[in-house]
Amino acid sequence: MKNAFGKKLLDWYEQNKRNLPWRNVDDPYKIWISEIILQQTRVGQGMAYYQKFIASFPDVYSLAKASSQEVYKLWQGLGYYNRAENLMKTARHIAEDFG
Repeated sequence: MKNAFGKKLLDWYEQNKRNLPWRNVDDPYKIWISEIILQQTRVGQGMAYYQKFIASFPDVYSLAKASSQEVYKLWQGLGYYNRAENLMKTARHIAEDFG
């Protein structure tokens, strides 16, 4: 960034950023899961769900094979279950059409 404000903002971020498990990750699946979990969810709450979710379904194929019951059990407490439903539908679509 060439402007002074942008530089100050990036400097502030470097000094104050939180160490979150989905940062510095180059796996699109893990980034996708974090983005969905963090919709309407505080980061502090979402972090534990993210870690459990990734431990249970480490890739899109394991999520695609999971039963709705397994996914909903892990999602319990996050609310907005349509997010979990859409994750499953998308994972199955990816596995079937691009797998």
